[in-house]
Amino acid sequence: MAETLFEELKRYVGFSPEDEQALLSLHGVARGEFNRIAEVFYARILEHEGARTALEGGERQVGHLKGTLQIWMDQLLRGPWDEAYYELRCRIGRMHVRIALPQHYMFGAMNVLRREFNALIDEHYRERPQELVAMRMALSKILDLELAIMLHTYREDLLAQQARNERLSTFGQLVGSIGHELRNPLGVIETSLFIIKGRVGQGDERTVKHLDRIGEQVGIANRIVSDLLDMIRDKPLKHEPVKLETVWQSALLAVQHPARVLVSAQGLAELPEVRGDPHQLRQVFLNLLENAVQAVGEAGTVELKATALADSVELAFEDSGPGVSESIRRRLFEPLMTTKARGIGLGLPLVKRILERHGGSIIYAPRPEGGSGARFLLRLPIAPQGGARAALPALG
Repeated sequence: MAETLFEELKRYVGFSPEDEQALLSLHGVARGEFNRIAEVFYARILEHEGARTALEGGERQVGHLKGTLQIWMDQLLRGPWDEAYYELRCRIGRMHVRIALPQHYMFGAMNVLRREFNALIDEHYRERPQELVAMRMALSKILDLELAIMLHTYREDLLAQQARNERLSTFGQLVGSIGHELRNPLGVIETSLFIIKGRVGQGDERTVKHLDRIGEQVGIANRIVSDLLDMIRDKPLKHEPVKLETVWQSALLAVQHPARVLVSAQGLAELPEVRGDPHQLRQVFLNLLENAVQAVGEAGTVELKATALADSVELAFEDSGPGVSESIRRRLFEPLMTTKARGIGLGLPLVKRILERHGGSIIYAPRPEGGSGARFLLRLPIAPQGGARAALPALG
């Protein structure tokens, strides 16, 4: 069986079962100090103007982030150092790309932890020099592994993001030109259609029916053009308190679905307000609903489950359709990527763009119980009172 990247990295730094045992022993010594180390860690960050700026006024969230860092330290010393550990740590590098965190801050933050842990080792193992050396060596290796994983995933995601940006730039130039050119003939068709409708007698039902079908198709074409243009331009966002339950109900009224498709929502009424543009957030629900109803077909379920977290709301959007194959999940949010017989693949990319402009996110997350159907997890920040966003805590 081929060696995984994590196995290769462990072999490269010489991380052994003996190091694992040393870290487990160190965990027993250090766990009582996690809170103090977290205090030192964030005190150092808030002393430095550049790092403090990366938190965007983050003193409001530092209490929460200290808890996150303590969990990270617990995992660091307790393991298990397996592939699940590796995947968990990979998310940190990806988060750094998403929030555009300069990596020199991450190196500096890691050095604070290295220094504090080494001081603990020196104090506790002073009378046992062999164990002291073993503890220092094991700590050095695991922190080197942490840096290697973060940098690897940071580089991977940064390159992928740059490639996406280049594709979007080319896509945007093409769309901008075609979209504006299509507006003119569509406008002429709409005007002519209006005039013809006024001259057709009411008794000519067949002609009226076909004119109505032309009008529907012109509407579809106009919407496609609008979606294309929305993908490439930054429409000004409104910034107002928004009740997501109201937005959901508005989108629900606009989506037709078969009688045997059950659409339900839980927890929306209890959510705190988010801050944003209700029209664009409605578009998020509208696109997801339309995709789910199409995926389900004539019978099935579409569910929205809402939860309030410490500083954000989480929306789990699920349907009982066939789900998304693993081969296309990585490209799911790319423009023009579609598996539908009809459609051009703009719905999910537009959802992602709107959410990111609101400081939120969307990922495809298979159902934890392994059931069939698609499942998306959306997050939106709660309407801020102090205006902070977490950045450097991405260590945990």
